[in-house]
Amino acid sequence: CPWPGDSRDFGLALSNNAMTIQLGAHCYLFTDHWSDASLPILERLRHLGGEILEIAIGDDVQFSLAATRSEAEKLGMQLIVSPGGQWPIECDISSDDPGNRKRGLAWHRQQIELAAELEAIAYTGALYGHTGVVHRRRPPTDEGDRMADGLQELADFAATQNVLLAIEPMSHFRTHLINTPIQAMTILDRCDHSNLRVLFDTYHLVTEVRDYREAILSMGKRLWGVHACENDRGVPGGGLIPWSQIASGLRQISFTGPVLLEGYNSSLNDFAFRRGMFHNVCPDADVFVRKGFDFLRDQFDH
Repeated sequence: CPWPGDSRDFGLALSNNAMTIQLGAHCYLFTDHWSDASLPILERLRHLGGEILEIAIGDDVQFSLAATRSEAEKLGMQLIVSPGGQWPIECDISSDDPGNRKRGLAWHRQQIELAAELEAIAYTGALYGHTGVVHRRRPPTDEGDRMADGLQELADFAATQNVLLAIEPMSHFRTHLINTPIQAMTILDRCDHSNLRVLFDTYHLVTEVRDYREAILSMGKRLWGVHACENDRGVPGGGLIPWSQIASGLRQISFTGPVLLEGYNSSLNDFAFRRGMFHNVCPDADVFVRKGFDFLRDQFDH
C-alpha cells in the first residue's frame, strides 16, 4: 500500500531496485476542462501505458462522478484530483483574514468529499495557500501556524474519507509559502499527520533547489508522488532538469508511488496562453505522453 491504512490495489507499472512507480498524466495534456465528454481520455491514456489520471477540479468543473469513477474502474485506472479549476481567491487557509481561512477549509472539504465520491486516491496541490497569491513581505509570525492548523484539520477530515492529502511545493513565482521540500517537511513535522505527504514537481523546483537528489532524500518516505515535467513544461528530457539525480534519489529512498506527466495542451485554442504557457510544447497529447513515458522508463528502469 502507498500509505498506511489504504487497502486498495495500487497496481505497478515499473519496478526495479526496490523502486516502484506508476506512470500517469494530468488531464490538461488532453483537455482544458474535464467533463462527461472527456471520458474517452481515460482509455486513450490507458492504451498509452498510463495507470493514473489527475483531474483538475473546481467550481466551474461539472461532471458525473459516477461515470468517471465507473470508467476508471473498468480500465483498472486510479484517479487523483487537484484544484486546477476555478478556486475562489478568498478560499485560502493561510489568509490573514480569519473569515477567508474558514472559507478555505470549507471549500477544500467540499473538494475532498468530491474526491472520496470519485474514489480518487489523493487530493493534491498548493493546499496550504492559494496558487498565484504571492505576498512580497516578511512572513507574519503566525503564518506557519495558520498553514499547519488548516492542513491538520483537512488531513483529519480527508482520513475519514479515505483520501490522502499531498502538498506541492511551488515556484516562488506562484506562492510565497512553500517553495522547497525543506519548507514542506517543516510543515509536515508541525502537523505530524500520517495522511499528509508531499508531491514533488520537477518544473516548479528548478528555480528553488540546486540538488534534486538531496531534495528527494530530504523528503524520504514522506514523498508521495512526482510531477515529471521538463523546465519548459515540455516532454521530459533534453532540458535543464537533472533526471539522473532524480532517478538516483528515488532509488535511494525506495520510492513507491505515482510519477505523472503534467503540462498544458497547446493546440486547444488559447488554453496554454491562459495558463501562462507561451511555447508550443504540447501540440499532440498522445505524442507527448508516449515520448514522456518512454523517457521515464529509460531513466528509471535500469
